[in-house]
Amino acid sequence: MRMSDIIEEFIKDLFDDEKEIEIQRNDLAQKFNCVPSQINYVISTRFKPSQGYYVESRRGGGGHITIRKVNNTKSDYLLHIIKNIGNSISNNEAEILISDFLTYDLLNLKEAKLLRVATSDNVLDIPKEYRDYVRANILKNMLLNLTD
Repeated sequence: MRMSDIIEEFIKDLFDDEKEIEIQRNDLAQKFNCVPSQINYVISTRFKPSQGYYVESRRGGGGHITIRKVNNTKSDYLLHIIKNIGNSISNNEAEILISDFLTYDLLNLKEAKLLRVATSDNVLDIPKEYRDYVRANILKNMLLNLTD
């Protein structure tokens, strides 16, 4: 196991039946004989809202961190993304979102393929100045139909 995986498992084990834990960044770094930035990396990449966690971090005095488990449903996450897409989205940005959805098991492979096809530049055979706007509308509407 990589050090990041070990730290992640340790933090998850701290939850036990708790919905909130508090940790000291420096204490954890000392326990695992690593730098505090390694702890920051694990927390920022593996304890995100999309993964069911809310993190509150305070600097100074060893770096106090509070991590809360939240119950984000697939629909909650997709609605949050829909609200934050904005008026336009590039093909590359849409592809990154779709890849993230697959990574977090928010979409199955068939749904992801349909989203990719519907939002690709190959399909959007319209003037370039309208493409990202139309892509955003298609993506938002398709995602809206995937919510419960």
